[in-house]
Amino acid sequence: MPNKVFKMSMDSNLIVLCQPDEVKSCGACCGLYNYVDSTRASLTSRLRRRTKYFRETVKTPADVERYASEIKSSEDLTKRYEGIYCCEYLGFLDEREKKVGCLLHPQRNEGCDLRDVSFYGRELCAGHLCPSHYFIPDSQVRILLGILDDWYLYGLCITDIDLVKTYFKLLADRIGEELKPEAFASETLVRIARQYFGWKIDWPFRSADTNRLGKYYFDGSQYMISHIDYEKLGTNISEYNAIFLSLSSVFRNKREIELAQEMISANIDKFVRTYAGGR
Repeated sequence: MPNKVFKMSMDSNLIVLCQPDEVKSCGACCGLYNYVDSTRASLTSRLRRRTKYFRETVKTPADVERYASEIKSSEDLTKRYEGIYCCEYLGFLDEREKKVGCLLHPQRNEGCDLRDVSFYGRELCAGHLCPSHYFIPDSQVRILLGILDDWYLYGLCITDIDLVKTYFKLLADRIGEELKPEAFASETLVRIARQYFGWKIDWPFRSADTNRLGKYYFDGSQYMISHIDYEKLGTNISEYNAIFLSLSSVFRNKREIELAQEMISANIDKFVRTYAGGR
């Protein structure tokens, strides 16, 4: 289920994917990508306005209610999926607009923790982590952190377990060993991997339906997992099926599937050749 959360591990070495470094962060659990209009331009405008208004109006805890009322009354809050709450306190944490996060967090408010007024409350916000923390291997997390520096793309990718794990498995199977973060000292390998993950935004076979996000599509308060009818399109199930679903793919005919497979195969082939050539 898209909004499932897990309790925080006691492992002190765990990388918290929400705020991993100074150049990116993820707000998916706060409903960032759950608005019907979740384009980069729309979310940037939404977060920028909130941040500015919060800074101008919230001087004491008593001001938070007025802020929330203004945001709820002035924004288009139409959601893809009713089961995921879109938090009105999500904004930009830095002047460069590189990091999204909680405007109520004590690190932003001189040590004053205002999260009790939020929908999930302080305890849940502070003590739970998304499934990616547990199902994406540490080495793959570190690779992603090293190659992605864009909050919008990072959030879409780090929360898509199938997109990440399938790609690195395909690469490992071809290379004959698990990829290590150190391999991405090569700028060429970084560019190849970025092309793949960039398809999360600009995949040419991506569904235009606003109720679709990755492999999920939504019908009011319910969610379902999409599928591709390969038999109807006259072909076998693709080895890249999990990737196709993660990229919200919709195909009109067999040739489009072939073209999509060629794109992914070309990316993997190029990566493998480059990796082998650098050893």
